[in-house]
Amino acid sequence: MTGMRSRVLGWGGYLPERVLDNDELSRRVATTDDWIVDRTGIRQRHIAAEGELTSDLALAAARAALARARIDAPEVDLIILATTTPDNTFPATATKVQATLGITQGAAFDVQAVCAGFIYALAVADSLLRSGQARTALVIGAETFSRILDWNDRATCVLFGDGAGALVLRAGERDNGFDGRGVLSTHIHSDGRGYDSLFVDGGPSSSGTVGHVRMAGREVFRHAVTLLAAAADEALAANGLKAEEIDWLVPHQANKRIIDATARKLGLAPEKIVYTVDKHANTSAASIPLALAVAADDGRIVAGQLVLLEGMGGGFAWGSAVIRW
Repeated sequence: MTGMRSRVLGWGGYLPERVLDNDELSRRVATTDDWIVDRTGIRQRHIAAEGELTSDLALAAARAALARARIDAPEVDLIILATTTPDNTFPATATKVQATLGITQGAAFDVQAVCAGFIYALAVADSLLRSGQARTALVIGAETFSRILDWNDRATCVLFGDGAGALVLRAGERDNGFDGRGVLSTHIHSDGRGYDSLFVDGGPSSSGTVGHVRMAGREVFRHAVTLLAAAADEALAANGLKAEEIDWLVPHQANKRIIDATARKLGLAPEKIVYTVDKHANTSAASIPLALAVAADDGRIVAGQLVLLEGMGGGFAWGSAVIRW
């Protein structure tokens, strides 16, 4: 099966209807639009409606991706959902997506690596497709991060939003009409020494409560730029590529300063970077597939182009991937 590759057949995104802009947020917490934009690049975020669950967002993105791929849901035999905000502690939210789509075969499970979650999910799906254990996969990132925010903590509540994005991948032989397209490589890492720098202060085992996001902002920023640049360099080296050969960098949309600093380290021009952080804020595991969907829908990302993905989240967990679209 070494000749197999995972090719992107379709993509889709979903954002809740409710938009919370910085001006409205500044009436809730001591902040301003200028302060938020200057430090993060964020101007607004989408917030899930009452009763709107992570599975609802994931389903909407999945259906959009399936429609783009022009395949029926029962053709899918693998669903991997990256999320930090599942509907329930168990079972996996992916199984709810599976059942609602009418899929009765294969496997469905969640992956939790916070903001690096989509890269982790992509890596797992790619491995299973390459090995022949599945043929068609839905890889989804979906979050209702607003449910775990402390809306009195301006250091964190201004940063995050809700949303979902998805890719449909199908395994095929590299020399069978793929034209070199598909997932070229994935790279995932973690370092538990960063555990206390970005976390939620609750959980079933520790407190029995959900808790809220807590973050040591400067510490996270310092590690993010270094680790993301290293992950990107690793992906380039694995594929014998130079930074200038990349058509698009689609990074995790955490903070415009982090994105810009990482791009400078890589020597990538600003016009090669996909930004959605201004409109979506940080949607954790959903941010990369949402940004992919936006750039593919508006025609920036087209067939045959090289796309570099990178993301880092709590844990610390981080990773990268290269896709020939």
